[in-house]
Amino acid sequence: MVRPRLCRSIKFNPQVNYFKPQGIPVRCLEVVQMSLEEMEALRLKNLEGLEQTEAAQKMSTSQSTFARILASANQKTADALINGKAIRIENSK
Repeated sequence: MVRPRLCRSIKFNPQVNYFKPQGIPVRCLEVVQMSLEEMEALRLKNLEGLEQTEAAQKMSTSQSTFARILASANQKTADALINGKAIRIENSK
């Protein structure tokens, strides 16, 4: 039986939820889906400059789960920037 997913504390509500490379029509782009959890992890670690343990506490999750969320966010961001893909931020349910 699968363990139920815990609610995570997300204090980030983006005003913009779509980013794309300039000069390329949307129909020609691949899209990378990023969750609000991943954006919150990026915000806490990279923008706020928190240590992973502090950031994990703010998100109400374990440090290892926070590290997995952050690694996924970093991989998706790098993929989009290096390969010229769009990024769509979605609420994961």
